[in-house]
Amino acid sequence: MDVFVYGILCDADLRRAVAGDAGHVTPVTLHGHAVRPVVDDVVPTITTRAGATAAGLLWRGLTADQVDRVALFAAAFGATPTTVTVTWGDTSTAMARMWLLRDVAVPGPGNWSFAAWQAGCAATTVDATQELFASMPRPDPANLRRQWPMMLKRAWARHCAEIDGRPASLRHKARAEDTRVSDRTAPAGRFFRLQGFDVTHHRFDGGTQGPLPREVFVGIDAVLVLPYDPVRGRIVLVEQVRMGALERGDPNPWVLEPVAGMIDAFQTPEDAALRETREEAGLDVRLRHVASYYPSPGNATDYFHTYVGLCDLPDLERYSGGLDSEQEDLRLHVLSLDAALALVESGEIAAGPGIALIYWLALHRDALRLEFAPAGA
Repeated sequence: MDVFVYGILCDADLRRAVAGDAGHVTPVTLHGHAVRPVVDDVVPTITTRAGATAAGLLWRGLTADQVDRVALFAAAFGATPTTVTVTWGDTSTAMARMWLLRDVAVPGPGNWSFAAWQAGCAATTVDATQELFASMPRPDPANLRRQWPMMLKRAWARHCAEIDGRPASLRHKARAEDTRVSDRTAPAGRFFRLQGFDVTHHRFDGGTQGPLPREVFVGIDAVLVLPYDPVRGRIVLVEQVRMGALERGDPNPWVLEPVAGMIDAFQTPEDAALRETREEAGLDVRLRHVASYYPSPGNATDYFHTYVGLCDLPDLERYSGGLDSEQEDLRLHVLSLDAALALVESGEIAAGPGIALIYWLALHRDALRLEFAPAGA
């Protein structure tokens, strides 16, 4: 079966991640179609347009299993197959299968740039695709549509870790050869992941240790924002049922915490923080970065970017928030910083990042009050 690919599958590394060193490609043209950008996405769609031409590749020599892998990858984007006729040279034509984003993509303005996608998104997409095909068993198309954004977010988190550049003035200055990971198991989990592997690492006495069997929870880089009114000295806390507390056996798994959310692939922490604060709390805030850190580096990849969100809070004590589309059932509490400190002291606030942000505010509230005091006050 010949396959016509366009957009991101014109990237050789991505094709290799999908189907291995498979077949061969020929540049071809699909007449009456145009490759278009998609609103709020980095992946393009292809639409019919009289007089237009869409450039792509005719991928030939694939086995039935390799075509099935291409079909599964296309399912990550909600694409469905169709048959088209492509041309190359002066007169050569061929029938080929193409996967089309029919009703799931809204075309955007302008032109989609393959070069821009390669520069900013290709490596992360290849990483996520490698995770997909390492999964055992692989998800079916319907489940993959739900899991693919998480795969991209995990890949984006790994990319961000590689370029983090945190200092090592006190801790060990690591070299690439100081750690060696081997015997990775297939990642397990439908939403989050549990990853098993063996690790050998440098010892402080100059020797090495391992291989040691280890497992880590593979989470997502996330943002946490504590909305704060520096004039009134009030904050917003989000209350919701949390599965970690529930599974631990806590008889009251409803937790008080800051606004929190995952960072989407190709998104900055600041953009994610502003988005989550609008979605969960209905607030537009001015961000003040507090810290970025691993909350539990011994057993999880989670990495948190934490902020105080400076704003003018409504004269309410309680209101609802969140998105129905994300099954969020949130109750938001507006309270004084002193009341929040008392809840930390009593143990009712038990989410670590929230405690850290509340204590940070306790240290800095006088300076913030002066910074945002009304003129002439």
